[in-house]
Amino acid sequence: QVQLVESGGGSVQSGGSLRLSCAASGYTYCMGWFRQAPGKDREGVAVLGGDGSTKYADSVKGRFTISKDNAKNTLYLQMNSLKPEDTAMYYCAAEIRWLGYACVRFTEPDFGYWGQGTQVTVS
Repeated sequence: QVQLVESGGGSVQSGGSLRLSCAASGYTYCMGWFRQAPGKDREGVAVLGGDGSTKYADSVKGRFTISKDNAKNTLYLQMNSLKPEDTAMYYCAAEIRWLGYACVRFTEPDFGYWGQGTQVTVS
């Protein structure tokens, strides 16, 4: 079992920056960030593989950076040049199993562990 605790959300003006954190309580094979805006489906934002490989949604490429501090077992999402359309509840996700394919190919159903979410509002 893994528990995920997100932090770092808040309100920021367009063009601003925020850094989200996700502290994991145990081993994780794959981790990622997802978001859900009001009235919309949850979508993938970024995924980080154990080998350092990354995958980003087209809408955040060049603006967001996913990283992990293995010593702290904490996942980060640095968000720069924020836009109003980035407004959403952001969720950290993790999976402890290898599913037969690379972590960066994981999609939402592949992740078995989820945090409670942290709100990001861009005005």
